[in-house]
Amino acid sequence: MRRVVVLAILALALPLGAWAGTITLTNQYGTISVSNSGIVSKGSELMSFNGITAPKGHDLGYVNFTTGGLTSGSWATGGTLSSVGSTFTITSMGKYGQPRGTIFTGSFVGPITLKLVSQLPHSVVWTLTGQIQGMYNGHLVTGMTTETLYSTNAQWAGGIGHIGAGSSSVEAPEPGTLGLLGTGLVGIAGMFRRKLMRA
Repeated sequence: MRRVVVLAILALALPLGAWAGTITLTNQYGTISVSNSGIVSKGSELMSFNGITAPKGHDLGYVNFTTGGLTSGSWATGGTLSSVGSTFTITSMGKYGQPRGTIFTGSFVGPITLKLVSQLPHSVVWTLTGQIQGMYNGHLVTGMTTETLYSTNAQWAGGIGHIGAGSSSVEAPEPGTLGLLGTGLVGIAGMFRRKLMRA
């Protein structure tokens, strides 16, 4: 009986060990356009990725995203955006040790929050926060992103803005550990099979 309990605990613990941890990245600059269809961001520079930081005056690649339109609230006071038809892509140039090409391709999932942080006579600052999901290193992963948007009041009214800074993180599996998980599960299944055949 004790062996069965230990095997059950191992079976529950192995999937947790299959995750290497969190991949974090930061981005800055780039432009956004705002319309009834949602927000489109282009050319935000990837500044750090998984511990690799771009040298001063350089970047690692680009972060681009789109959202759906407003489902509640307003562009003037903040609200909730739809994730339907959204995109979130991270592309790398591979110059400083990070992978080359598309690192992450996916979309927002669930509601996206647009929150008014400050409004001064000539400028406005927002945060856009949402959950993202997509493919990283051949695996489906989920994470979160927070983007700080800024604009002048006149530009924002005209649908123009910029990205001040962004921070994203995804929970990434480690392929070697996933192989170990598979081997462990096969071993556990074999032990249960042997035990059942003896009974």
